[in-house]
Amino acid sequence: MSLRGSPLSWAALFLLLLPATLPSYASDCVSISEATKHVGEVKCVEGKVVRVQVGTAGVHYLHFCEDQAACPFYVVVFPHDLKDVGDVRRFAGREIQIRGMLKLYDGRPEIILSRISQVTGGAAMIPPLPKNYDVEYRGHYSAGRFRPSKRPKSTKATPSPTATYGYDVESGNPD
Repeated sequence: MSLRGSPLSWAALFLLLLPATLPSYASDCVSISEATKHVGEVKCVEGKVVRVQVGTAGVHYLHFCEDQAACPFYVVVFPHDLKDVGDVRRFAGREIQIRGMLKLYDGRPEIILSRISQVTGGAAMIPPLPKNYDVEYRGHYSAGRFRPSKRPKSTKATPSPTATYGYDVESGNPD
């Protein structure tokens, strides 16, 4: 059998060799519902990020369920790791595969995302954080608006008991 010139044969050969070229960890990903069974292991977990929540002190949470309390798994990104991970807000609505140590926190398994190499797939190409992004600033960024300065308050002059008024001043000119 000759593969020369036959596009169909080349495609068949490519499909046969494709699984051998894929990384070995891509096949061992588990769904978020199975993450509880693998606590204490370094495992790949895959799922669709429904939303990204910013908690206290700039901690970011990737939630995979609409109901946060009933979700069996979540991902945590601490503020000091954001410079190595990038803009995690872009994960919202994307299917991701994340690899890391599954730890139990408050009865639910979690993976702490500390570097972008833990995320595989198309979602790994997120941009870095904007230079002016401050994780400790809680609220909305606003450049402000121009307001004229307030006028100083007018104060009433209080008379001084030592001041002299009128012609009571003795001058050095005798008349």
